[in-house]
Amino acid sequence: MTRPSRDYWSGKRVLLTGHTGFKGAWAAIWLARMGARVTGLALAPEESPNLFELAGVADLVDHRVVDLRGKDAVSAALADERFDIVLHMAAQALVRASIGDPIATFATNIMGTAHLLDALRNGPAPGAILVITSDKVYANAETGRAFAEGDALGGKDPYSASKAAAEIVTASFARSYFEQAGVPLATARGGNVIGGGDYSRDRIMADIVRAARAGEVTVLRHPEATRPWQHVLDCVAGYLVYAERLATDPALPRAMNFGPRPDGPVMTVGELAMRATAAMGSSAWRHEPDAGSIEARMLGIDTGLARRLLGFDSLLDAPAAVDWTIDWYRRLADGAAALALCEEQISRYEESR
Repeated sequence: MTRPSRDYWSGKRVLLTGHTGFKGAWAAIWLARMGARVTGLALAPEESPNLFELAGVADLVDHRVVDLRGKDAVSAALADERFDIVLHMAAQALVRASIGDPIATFATNIMGTAHLLDALRNGPAPGAILVITSDKVYANAETGRAFAEGDALGGKDPYSASKAAAEIVTASFARSYFEQAGVPLATARGGNVIGGGDYSRDRIMADIVRAARAGEVTVLRHPEATRPWQHVLDCVAGYLVYAERLATDPALPRAMNFGPRPDGPVMTVGELAMRATAAMGSSAWRHEPDAGSIEARMLGIDTGLARRLLGFDSLLDAPAAVDWTIDWYRRLADGAAALALCEEQISRYEESR
């Protein structure tokens, strides 16, 4: 299977937004290991602890604190700079947080994307731009069918709607500006990501680890729900492979799904929590229904396009993703360094082809 190429990324000038977040920090560590020259734009981390600080990511990149909601601040941060690849990962990424504050979510995920693309179109042309959205961009009638890239966009909660809108914003910038300049601009739609170093609220693995550390029982709102669970390394690997190919093969489709293999086990939230709590040696979860929730119960994505056109497929199925995640947290608690754990898992991933 195709994996990110060290030969390609070595020496490349990469703009990575959202490098202070969970997925962004993993991406920054991996890119730095491959020799990329990474410039990071993001807000300071909100949670404490967080992977960005635990792994010392600021020492691996050109770390710039920039609020993408500020058009002038984004333009000033990127003035006259040229990048080979742009990876836009910055986002307000939590469904429940979006329900609590929809305007902030729209400002970050929609206008933040527009501000970034506007600054890039007015500066030196990058080699390729990849905007990271979500598996939740699709209009989900919860039929159980896996969504393909050509399916209708939608979103019944503010997070999903903001990411679907970011897709439309991106397509409009591509048609209006970047295609004319010969710059491939595309979106990547990743599945539900788990992995070591996630400390966000209302994220399943982070909640399980917190509960175990506190001697409490994990609370699940929707144990029957299904999600396209994916380890963070599989997701980031897909993004990097797609970005590489966009820069060298501009005929590629401008949207692509990344998620678990179609032949892998489908785990409900409850099944995933059962495996994780057992691995942590903590009490099993309990169910506290949220009658007012509008979160989707069924979600799946079709990753056939990435397999056919990129030769890319996920390495870890859902049970393995849980095991790698819990192993990271357990070893961190035993005294291992966060950066060393990330680098070790990246090396293990790269060697497992």
